[in-house]
Amino acid sequence: MKNKLSNMASIAEIVGAFAVVISLIYVGIQVNDSAIAVRSAAANDANVALQNWYLEIGSDEQASGLFYRALTSEEAMPAEQEFQFLMMFHGVFLAFQNAFLLAEEGSIDSDIRDSLAAVILGVKDLPGMERYWQQRRSYLHPDFAIYIETLFAMESETPDDIYSEYRRPPRGSERD
Repeated sequence: MKNKLSNMASIAEIVGAFAVVISLIYVGIQVNDSAIAVRSAAANDANVALQNWYLEIGSDEQASGLFYRALTSEEAMPAEQEFQFLMMFHGVFLAFQNAFLLAEEGSIDSDIRDSLAAVILGVKDLPGMERYWQQRRSYLHPDFAIYIETLFAMESETPDDIYSEYRRPPRGSERD
């Protein structure tokens, strides 16, 4: 009887060990699925933030006109308009910064961060960008600021776009 009980206890331990292994595998699958869902939600949130900014600026004629004029103007706009421009631009830069920080922690893929920030390459040589950066750089995360300055230093072939007639030569070069 003692042998039977001992054998049954051993079998129960083996079954219990298998049950623990199976439950750990199940938990691992659930954690992986959860991580994928979190990454997906973070990428979606980063895209939606920029989409909303574009929709707000693009669907308001006054806001888009002011933003365009300020971005392409060599001179600062009158004080209230320049303030409005800086706040609009800072809003989108906070969205870029969020994507950067999410990529740094691994919540979104760095390719998503780079595709969102590629917009900066299109405006990096415009006078309004320079004014914005001089005023607001210190309000941004230091690592993000370094990332943006790396983008500024990049040689980029910008296609003809809505800013092309206002584009200045890259920093450090002279206009022909």
